Amino acid sequence: MYDPTVARLTYRALLGRRRAAILFVLPVLLVAISVAVRTFAGADDGVASGVLGGFAIATMVPLIGVIAGTGAIGPEIDDGSIVYLLAKPVKRPTIIFTKLIVAVAVTMLFSALPTFVAGLILNGNGGQIAIAYTIAALVASIAYSALFLLLGTVSRHAVVFGLVYALVWEALFGSLVPGARTLSVQQWSLSVAEKVAGDGLVTSDVGLPLATFLLVGVTAVATWYAGQKLRALKLAGEE
Repeated sequence: MYDPTVARLTYRALLGRRRAAILFVLPVLLVAISVAVRTFAGADDGVASGVLGGFAIATMVPLIGVIAGTGAIGPEIDDGSIVYLLAKPVKRPTIIFTKLIVAVAVTMLFSALPTFVAGLILNGNGGQIAIAYTIAALVASIAYSALFLLLGTVSRHAVVFGLVYALVWEALFGSLVPGARTLSVQQWSLSVAEKVAGDGLVTSDVGLPLATFLLVGVTAVATWYAGQKLRALKLAGEE
């Protein structure tokens, strides 16, 4: 289910000079904000939770997920180079699964690690906040990567749709419409973090059992369906 050659090509595409520069911007900004907040406000658990929840989980992780998830396959489909990959004796689900692993790894590297560093800067992991939000970033990275990889497989406008989901649905509707939060990867990941952090420091509108089910279910279904769409793309190319 994992092909080293596909992985190497995907890493090269995601970590090219231009894309890597974009990936570095948000983590650097998070760390810079954390240093400024710690300098002027001192170590405060509530402030640390606000910064990590409001910027790291709500903004940085989904945006990096969009870049990594759609970038793992979208450009290849857009420029037609996916045809050469499909011509290789590699199963289509293997291609998708390999690209998902790469997208998850890149998203985790550029989101979870900076989140942990920022948490240590803000309050030295008081109340287990740094660890809690790092875990949230890790589990969110998996679900976001699967969702946005699927978008990259089915649409040429995957980045636009990904940004709409991340910035409009989760950030806007999620803050205004309580029911929308149930369909939010952000809330699912915060539910996991809520069990790790100190009382009241992290909250979620979704219970842990439901959040776990949705995280696993969405990741599995998105990965499976992306494999099916890629198989259909191969057949179309052959015809």
